[in-house]
Amino acid sequence: MENRFSPELLEHLANARRVMALTGAGISAESGVPTFRSPDGIWSKFKPEELASMDAFMRNPKLVWEWYQYRRRLIYEVEPNPGHRTLVDMEAFYLRFRLFTQNVDGLHHKAGSKQVYELHGNIMRNRCSLCGRRVLQTAEDDSEEPAHCRCGGLMRPDVVWFGEILPEDILSMAYDEAMCADLFFSIGTSAVVYPAAHLPVLAVESGAYVVEINPESTMISSKVHTTLRGKSGDILPALWSQLSQKSHF
Repeated sequence: MENRFSPELLEHLANARRVMALTGAGISAESGVPTFRSPDGIWSKFKPEELASMDAFMRNPKLVWEWYQYRRRLIYEVEPNPGHRTLVDMEAFYLRFRLFTQNVDGLHHKAGSKQVYELHGNIMRNRCSLCGRRVLQTAEDDSEEPAHCRCGGLMRPDVVWFGEILPEDILSMAYDEAMCADLFFSIGTSAVVYPAAHLPVLAVESGAYVVEINPESTMISSKVHTTLRGKSGDILPALWSQLSQKSHF
């Protein structure tokens, strides 16, 4: 795989000072996290849009809660993969490294990344639907219905549902970082979910060297500087290994 890495890519990787990475469902799928629309058992008869919305939650909070508890149980059983861990190494190496993710599984935190900006929230947290108070979800909590907050509101998963806006502070930071980055990685994302899908394009327009890592071609493949086809869990460690051999760091 190492001969797939161009001298130009390695030079940018070695000399960058401000690096941004955007990760999507692909990197987590390599760890065994089912994608959002994966059919499974009783849930195959529901569309995600019918479960991941405030309207659905208010209409049938028990049903929505059960679906998220099911998804949480799946996530508890998986571990970060070498792609996640290489991003931890990159964070430690670069003067300024910012990791933004569309994933809600918390695997970047579990891998050891210190600064992770979650564009779509975190399924391992709950948030009061009334006052906004956040609490962590534990593996021991196997409740079948959402709890009530101390204010009386229903606790809901702390994720961005259909019809909701992304957290403005994190999205604003993502735009700022994309415009200031020297090097930008788009990893395991289909580049079809906006506004996150615009970030690599914005980085290109702002002068960053943009690298896409994805098994399949996407809407941004023709716009970035380098596309690496394959799993991030294979490509990122190999890329980082070649750079370390070249730079002796």
